[in-house]
Amino acid sequence: MDVNIDNSWKEKLSDEFEKPYFKELTDFIKEEYTTETCFPEKAEIFAAFDYCSFDDVKVVIIGQDPYHGVGQAHGLCFSVNDEIAIPPSLINIFKEIESDVNIAFPSTGNLERWARQGVLLLNATLTVRAHNAGSHQGKGWEKFTDAVIQTVSANKNDVVFLLWGGFAKKKGRKIDNKKHCILNSGHPSPLSANRGYWFGNKHFSKTNEYLIKTNQSPIQW
Repeated sequence: MDVNIDNSWKEKLSDEFEKPYFKELTDFIKEEYTTETCFPEKAEIFAAFDYCSFDDVKVVIIGQDPYHGVGQAHGLCFSVNDEIAIPPSLINIFKEIESDVNIAFPSTGNLERWARQGVLLLNATLTVRAHNAGSHQGKGWEKFTDAVIQTVSANKNDVVFLLWGGFAKKKGRKIDNKKHCILNSGHPSPLSANRGYWFGNKHFSKTNEYLIKTNQSPIQW
């Protein structure tokens, strides 16, 4: 696996790429992509970093696994390629945006527009085998994405971290809450949302209020 990642991130994470776990992860990913169908496309594994440079990060959203259906995943958590049906969790995200900040439900589930505004759409695991959820968990990606979160926390100020669901909250334990804004909520999946843990969290307006308060431009959700 070539670490084809934006230079601003390469500089910040260079030590990580030299660690034994990352070399083992690289060998595993090369083998998987050679012998199995995996997502996203190899060139898009680090897309979250390519669309949102380190210097531009002002919001971090933490997902879990890439989508494992054909054509869905393209390297940004919760996001799907154009022309792909919008998944249930993303439908609930858009519903909350509609009620919170009065932005109409979009025609596409592609969130590149968020990433280009400084939203790091980070999955905990950056790859997956087709139709096999969680198949690349426990291979090293989690260590790498923990390092990403800690690097952002340590080297930036006034970032909004959106932690949706128990998994994301665990990933966010090392964020410095004295320098950053941490917003917790249930997960937008139908199981959680329909039990009252998602809708009404107003994370999108709260994010923009904090960004404005800290002299940053708000996100056009």
